[in-house]
Parts: sequence; C-alpha cells; structure tokens
Amino acid sequence: MNVVGNQALLKDYQVYLRVEKGLRPLTCEAYLCDLRTFAEFLEGRHGLLLSAAQQDVSAFLEHLRTHGIDSRSAARKLSCLRGFFKWLLLDRRIHHDPTLNIDSPKSWKVLPKSLAEPEVNEMLERAALAASHPQARATALRDRAILELLYAAGLRVSEIVGLSASDLSLDAGRVQVRGKGDKERIVPIGRTAIEALEKYLSEGRPHLARINTRRSTARPTDSARLFLSLRGMPLTRQWVWHLVKLANSNASPHMLRHSCATHMVEHGADLRSVQTMLGHADISTTQVYTHLALGRLKEVHRLHHPRATRRLEEPAAHEEHNNAPADDSLEESA
Repeated sequence: MNVVGNQALLKDYQVYLRVEKGLRPLTCEAYLCDLRTFAEFLEGRHGLLLSAAQQDVSAFLEHLRTHGIDSRSAARKLSCLRGFFKWLLLDRRIHHDPTLNIDSPKSWKVLPKSLAEPEVNEMLERAALAASHPQARATALRDRAILELLYAAGLRVSEIVGLSASDLSLDAGRVQVRGKGDKERIVPIGRTAIEALEKYLSEGRPHLARINTRRSTARPTDSARLFLSLRGMPLTRQWVWHLVKLANSNASPHMLRHSCATHMVEHGADLRSVQTMLGHADISTTQVYTHLALGRLKEVHRLHHPRATRRLEEPAAHEEHNNAPADDSLEESA
C-alpha cells in the first residue's frame, strides 16, 4: 500500500465518521487533520497506516512532546488514533491495534480557564447597558442575548450559531440544543437570559430578518436561525469569537462555557447535573471542574478560617492569656 492508499483509507474513514457516527463536518475534519499528521510522520519513517506498530505510536507522541505540543493536544490526537485503529480492526483491515498499552499524556493537569464571577458580571452589565439605551440598535440587543445565553447555558460556540428560533421555549425557561454527534439536550436558562432573548426576539431580530427577506440569494433556512448578522445572514463561529473578545479581551466563548460550569460547581451544583447541562458524554470530562472549585474553596478557607493562617496579633493574645491571674482564668471558663 502506498501514500495514495493512505489517502483512500482516510476517505473511507471520513465516510464512516459522517454517515455511521453522525459527526459534523468540522468534527470530521479535525479528526482527519490529526490522522494526516500521523500519516505524514509515518511516511517520514517509511511506514504506512495499515502497518503502523506500537513503537510508531510511541515515537509519534514523543515527537509531539519534543516539538512543544501540550499534553492535552497530544491526548486528543492519541484518542483520535484509538478510534481510527478500532475502526480498522472492526473492518478487519488490521489484526492488531498499535495503540494498545499506550499511556495517555497527563492531560488532566491542564485545567480549563474560566473568568471570575465579577469579570463575567461586569461584561454582561456593559452589554445590558448598551442594549437598554432608548435608541439601542438591533445588533446591541442581539449581542447581549448571545453573551447571556453563552454564560447561562454553557453552550459551545457551534451550538449557539446553530440554534433556530424554534429551539427556544422561553415560557418554560429552556432551550433545545444540538451538540456533538447531533445529540440533542434540553438546557435550562435563567431569568436574565430569558429577558435578553425576549427583547431581542421582539425588537431586534425582526429588523435583521427583514433585511434577509430582501436579499435575492436568501434561503429559508437562513432566516430560521436565531441569531442573524447585520445583513440578515446566520452568524459564523468566528464572528461570535470576535464578539466575546470585544466584550472582554481575556475571554472566549469556550471560557464562558467553563465559567458557567465552574461557578455552578462552586455554588453547590452536583456533577451529574452539570454533565447533563453541558452535554458531556463522560462524567470524567465534567470532573475537572471539581479541581477548579477546590482551588477556590482553598482560597476561601485560607482567607476566612481563623486557623488557616497565623495572624499577627496571635502572639500578643497568647501572652496576655498566659499572664492572666489564675482566678480570672477560672472565672472565664465558668
């Protein structure tokens, strides 16, 4: 089998991911990108995908490490290889999985970044102030609704741009979301997000939708999307990233998702509920937020527990107690 055969093999796998696994095009492309990287590495060692051995996979991971690839990205690539070789085994194209007994990089050490609650509140309050102006534009109403929904529901950026107006059930306080693998879930949203969405739907979106209907190239599916651009077209993921960056230069849509989960855990939410809300397939993905919440808990304990840090006034207090008359001590204890 030659390099051309490698390409044909990857095309077959792409069909499997798209048709049988039901993954979205962008997800499929991400998997194929990782596999192409591995295939190119093998070609440099005069190897091919079907003949890859365990030492090839180990060498590939070491190659990633020496080239500055962080452990989390390496773990993702290894997970991609596991799925690929499992498919080859099931399809009887190989007889041994070269990823067996390969230890995954310690990606759990890389904790997701999140914003502090005051930072999120400040960002959302600025968006609310712009949207509350008597002459607020439709885009200001839309931008506030997007930011509120990203934080309130912990949505992925691909999920929020894919929402349709019919996915909202504001009377019930929830939104229907299509996540990875086209899996659907119902996510509750709070009062503030509901108010922002109601105002956008009543005062902002009709204006943007009218612009779309005047376009000769407009498609019916375009106007069905919940969030529309100034030209009446569906928003892109890149545009939402840009919006969040404008609202807070240190933030990103995914950071708002992490912030939502972290703040819920800090306020006592159980992991199973957060897992369901975020659409995680595995509870281990959600467990990372316990590490973040524990860090916050340690800080609170350090600042507020009387014996967490030795206070400067303690020696004086002990000295005063030790020099007190015995009868005063007895009277105090009584």
